[in-house]
Amino acid sequence: MLENKPHSATFLATCPDGPGIIAAIAQTLYQKGINIISSDQYSTDHKGGQFFMRMVFDLIDEEVDHQELEIALSEVASKLNMTWKLTYSNQLKRMAILVSRYDHCLMDLLWRWQSGELSVEIPFVISNHPDLKERVESFAIPYYHFSITAETKKEQETKILETLKDKVDFIVLARYMQILSTNFTEHYPNRIINIHHSFLPAFIGANPFAMAYKRGVKMIGATAHYVTSDLDAGPIIAQDVTQITHREHVEDLKRTSRDIERNVLARAVRWHIEDRIIVHDNRTIIFT
Repeated sequence: MLENKPHSATFLATCPDGPGIIAAIAQTLYQKGINIISSDQYSTDHKGGQFFMRMVFDLIDEEVDHQELEIALSEVASKLNMTWKLTYSNQLKRMAILVSRYDHCLMDLLWRWQSGELSVEIPFVISNHPDLKERVESFAIPYYHFSITAETKKEQETKILETLKDKVDFIVLARYMQILSTNFTEHYPNRIINIHHSFLPAFIGANPFAMAYKRGVKMIGATAHYVTSDLDAGPIIAQDVTQITHREHVEDLKRTSRDIERNVLARAVRWHIEDRIIVHDNRTIIFT
C-alpha cells in the first residue's frame, strides 16, 4: 500500500543551455532540505543548444509542502526560461487501454500491471469489438464496447472521449485498429501511445508482413510512438528488431512480431509512467 505522502518526486525540464542550470535547481532543493537521488541531462549543443534534464529527489525523510516546493521551482525555472513538470511517486497515473481483437499486447500489459511491474491504475479498457470482454473483466477491470462503422465513427469517437474525460492521464493503443481523428488526438497531446507492427518508417499501412515476406527481408521489428494527427508519424519512443531467415513464412513473421510488439510497447509504457520522456520537435529525449 502506498504511503499518504510521496517518497520521491521526478522533475523533467528543458530550457536553452547555459552555465549554472543544474546548480540552480540543486540549490533550490538544498534550501528545502531535499536530497537528490538521481540526475541526468542532455544538451543538443553546450553552446546555445537545448538543455534537457531529469532529476529524482527524495521526499521521505522531510515534510515537504508541495505548493511551496513548486513555487520555489517555478521561480528558478522562470529565470532560466525553463519548461518543466513535477510528478510524485505516490500519485499513480491512470491509463486507459484501447484494443480491437488482437489480444497479445493487451494481455501482456494486464499481466505486467497485475504483477506490479507497471505502477499505474487502469480504470477501464475500451474496444470496438466485444471479443475480449470476459478476459478483461477477469482482472476486475471494466470493459466498454463501442461498435464502430464508417457511419458511426464520429459519433462513437465522441462517446469514447466522454468516457475518457477526467478519468485518465494517458491512453495506450494495444493494437486498436482504428485511425483516431485529429480532434481526438488533440485532446491528449503526447499522451497516446501506439504500437506499430513494423520498424517505422518501413512497411507502414496494411499487410506489412506480406510486404516484408515478398521483399525477402532479413529483419523485422516493431515501433512504439506517440500518436499525432499524421498517421504513424508521431515521436518514436521505442523500437526493436530481430533477425529472420528465408525459411520463415508470413505466419512465422506474425508470431515473431507479436513477441517484439509486447516488449516494445511495455517498454514505452513504463518509460511514460516513470516520466523518462521529453518530446521536443517531434523527437523524444529518453532518460533510461
